[in-house]
Amino acid sequence: MFKEYFKFYKRMNTLDQNSDIIDFSNVVNTELIKPKELKYLTYNKEKLDDLGLKRDLSDWNCYEILNIPVGQKYWIKRCIVDYTKKPNRLNIDNHHFFQPGEDWWTTVNKTNNVKLRDQLRWATLGYHHDWDTKVYSESAKDEFPTDLSDLSKFITKWLQFPNEFMAEAAIVNFYHPSSTLSGHIDHSEYNLSAPLLSISFGLSAIFLIGGHSLDDKPTAVLLRSGDIIIMSKESRLCYHGVPKVLSPKNDQDYNYDNEWEESFKKYMQVTRININVRQVNNVGND
Repeated sequence: MFKEYFKFYKRMNTLDQNSDIIDFSNVVNTELIKPKELKYLTYNKEKLDDLGLKRDLSDWNCYEILNIPVGQKYWIKRCIVDYTKKPNRLNIDNHHFFQPGEDWWTTVNKTNNVKLRDQLRWATLGYHHDWDTKVYSESAKDEFPTDLSDLSKFITKWLQFPNEFMAEAAIVNFYHPSSTLSGHIDHSEYNLSAPLLSISFGLSAIFLIGGHSLDDKPTAVLLRSGDIIIMSKESRLCYHGVPKVLSPKNDQDYNYDNEWEESFKKYMQVTRININVRQVNNVGND
């Protein structure tokens, strides 16, 4: 059933085609979701500003999907400019050699190479994900970005997860309107009790989350720029995927002001960025 729904949403060209998609910016009473109360948490305001969390915490909304057992510019720039630099690993490492002192984003802007720009699909941070073996290795590991670790810890603490979250690995995905992510389960981490954080920027996308079997009917969720999905407990091992990234003409949600640098504007008008943060080991969760 998951595959049938995946194909349906992949073919979808406008949000008007279906009313079953959960849109958290337009929440109505439904049997599928319920608001989750967030208790007040004391936190340094300057620290929040440094993490790009400009919105007052009292304005945060959190929802639970019942049938499933950020200063955005700062993070967009970090993903594009910094997280694509060495020692982080990119999908294009084996296909493109950068001149000494240069990197992917510098080269793209220097050469105006649109093909190279669009060839980037992912970058890995911390423990580098092995796409063949799906096994984490101590020999394939670099220092995890402190700011992303701090953001992840703050989010999980704010949501009152019982154990301190240790951000040890991340995959930064770069999607374009034709991109999809097939239904899968993330089970490579040694600690499957820790939550998985998924943060989206740029173009909106339809996110499908089902059950523990591909035969289970999935739920469709509209993810807009700045939305965060937390997969924990039963949902941690549920099939999920992205059948559709909305094209710019069908996505009027994310606008860029005139102060936004032109190179970033052009790129983000055709791109969705997703930061996927995981805890690999059992540290702090014994």
